[in-house]
Amino acid sequence: MRRDWNLNSVALITLDAVTKYYEMGDQVVRALDGIDIAVQKNDYMAFIGSSGSGKSTMLNILGCLDKPSSGQYHLNGKNVETLDQNQLSEIRNLEIGFIFQSFNLLPRASALGNVMQPLIYRNVPYGQRKKRALEALQRVGLGDRVGHLPNQLSGGQRQRVAIARALVTDPSILLADEPTGNLDSRTTVEIMALFDELHREGQTLIVVTHEDEIAQHCQRVVEMKDGKIAHDSGSPARKTEAGA
Repeated sequence: MRRDWNLNSVALITLDAVTKYYEMGDQVVRALDGIDIAVQKNDYMAFIGSSGSGKSTMLNILGCLDKPSSGQYHLNGKNVETLDQNQLSEIRNLEIGFIFQSFNLLPRASALGNVMQPLIYRNVPYGQRKKRALEALQRVGLGDRVGHLPNQLSGGQRQRVAIARALVTDPSILLADEPTGNLDSRTTVEIMALFDELHREGQTLIVVTHEDEIAQHCQRVVEMKDGKIAHDSGSPARKTEAGA
């Protein structure tokens, strides 16, 4: 059976003719220039491209960190570009788990404290916060490091804390920005194996990377060039589902 990639089908994310322009002096930079794409639940996809290709701007749009200049962005049925800053903040907290290259951990908080942090903004009671954070840390293999500060952890362990923090809110989507950029090759393999496992469990993952070996883990690869989609291995002409 062929998967329906029509933009009008029910999808977790749809971008329809999305643009993002920046004015730099008397020039207009077309960071995104007419993007049409759909992301299905449990997609495991990578945005790749050279510097200036538009992949970082794409991440900012998908993560509700910025708004399109024009076009429509729907996330889980919500029309994102109509939302104000407070509503965008709420969407980020409810729907999106962020994983950054630099980890972005609180240096004076333990692994447990870092993972509990997003639940504070949801007003989750302390007991529930702690329980969910412990479960998230165990899920990424850090059940024995809950009391450690970031500077007491290896780079791979810090990234696992960051992944647990992203997972603790049970987000619709995980957005990973160069998630292995600060890791050695052995730790990179371990983190990507964790991503693969999360995908098998049903998590939707989008990875922004310039590394082909990272993109190869993903089932769908979207190549960006000059603010446009140069190639999408998940387009309608892509491939049939297993057993088709």
